[in-house]
Amino acid sequence: MNLSMHHCAIICSNYRVSKQFYTDVLGFKVVQETYRADRKSYKLDLQAGDESEGRIELFSFPDPPERPTYPEACGLRHLAFAVDHVGSAAQELKRKGIDVEPIRTDEITGKAFTFFKDPDGLPLELYEK
Repeated sequence: MNLSMHHCAIICSNYRVSKQFYTDVLGFKVVQETYRADRKSYKLDLQAGDESEGRIELFSFPDPPERPTYPEACGLRHLAFAVDHVGSAAQELKRKGIDVEPIRTDEITGKAFTFFKDPDGLPLELYEK
């Protein structure tokens, strides 16, 4: 098998707020936006990086349950984005009003990384290429 990342699906609690965050704050390009009336749900396809890289599918559903807050629960722990320079990317997020944790160094790879959260508290990571 030759597997690669196709997409990551995220369910948000406030579609308008999350759409603004992922497009205006993080700068992902809208590929397609679909309203599914039968589900009272939006599906927003976002391009993460160039077209050879994966996509993010942002979904809205009426009254989704909250995400567990503890980071060591089973399931998705966080979503990481590769950047050329973590410090510069973190400063850009801070200028846009996003709280960013202090930059750390991965003890195994020696690469810089940091975390921040989306509007629903989903942990997101910046990881240096």
